[in-house]
Amino acid sequence: MGRLMRIAIVGPTHPYKGGVAQHTTQLAHRLAAAGHEVSLESWLRQYPNRLYPGQQRVEVPEMPVFPGTRYPLSWNRPDGWWRLGRRLTKQADVVILVLVSPIQAPALAVLARAMKGGPRIIALCHNVLPHERRSIDERFVKAVLGQADAVLVHAVKEEQLAKTLTAAMTAVCPLPPPHRFAVEDETPPDPDRPLTHRLLFFGLVRPYKGLDVLLRALAKTQDVTLVVAGEFWGGVDSTVALIDELGIADRVDLRPGYVQSAEVPGLIRGSDVMVLPYRDSTASWNGSLALEHGVPVIATRVGTMAEQVRDEVDGLLCDPEDVDGLAAAITHVYEPGVLQTLRRGIGPAAGEESWDRYVEVVSGLARPGA
Repeated sequence: MGRLMRIAIVGPTHPYKGGVAQHTTQLAHRLAAAGHEVSLESWLRQYPNRLYPGQQRVEVPEMPVFPGTRYPLSWNRPDGWWRLGRRLTKQADVVILVLVSPIQAPALAVLARAMKGGPRIIALCHNVLPHERRSIDERFVKAVLGQADAVLVHAVKEEQLAKTLTAAMTAVCPLPPPHRFAVEDETPPDPDRPLTHRLLFFGLVRPYKGLDVLLRALAKTQDVTLVVAGEFWGGVDSTVALIDELGIADRVDLRPGYVQSAEVPGLIRGSDVMVLPYRDSTASWNGSLALEHGVPVIATRVGTMAEQVRDEVDGLLCDPEDVDGLAAAITHVYEPGVLQTLRRGIGPAAGEESWDRYVEVVSGLARPGA
């Protein structure tokens, strides 16, 4: 692996919730396990409440907390941004800036400027730019990427976008598997278990995720129900109105609100299929979660979905925003024997080798001259 380094990660972790916070925490644990001296610097206040109206924090950690985590950053304290940068200049060889949203870019840009001439800077982008963009987002993100020595992304499409915003070296590494949620019964699901005739849409509900497309497709099918579990970014009113307009209120179970990690396995295993009808995507953990629990996936051909889901093997693929195509996929999955075949096609979950590779890539980017 080469020489061991002092690595500081700047990004969300517990008590913040969700996939990015879990990934940041896992990365800290994995780099420390590889022998590096790791510190995790997080946010005391990540966003103004008006910009994230949902639940930002959870009381119970979703995975083991990284020891010694500090919380020096707040969106409304620019002095803290600069102070952290100056401190890390003395304490770190490498600083990984986890870029979640352009809203955080000013803080990360100031932090990077305060470290000029000091540690090597890696920008870790879950999305280089948001799926739903504002005109100012590109300028904000460019201010961070332009100061980075290297940029890490999770999809080739994102690397191409990053190259338009920075001359820094870039690298692509697939998003490794999420933290494994505990399951009361570790027995592998039986491929021949009874059908529930229940589909699942899971996670934060935003326009780019295509819930409206799924609802319109559901209206073109019969004898199938849908559970929608997750926070609604803009409230549920427009979704409720569409459900009523389509006449499918008796077939849709809306469960607005963040799904606690302990509830995730049961929610997934209680469904026949997880549906990811995204209009746009880079990489998503939800498909991996479903397959890990023995549940096939219907997904659109966006981002890395076509790499995660093998069409007619462990799931079905269709085109984004294609209501008829999605309805046909739902109908097909319930044809005799199809769901059982897809269940049997699910291979072993991605294991330690995925994280080993990810740590290897990060460590490589961290070395001067990389």
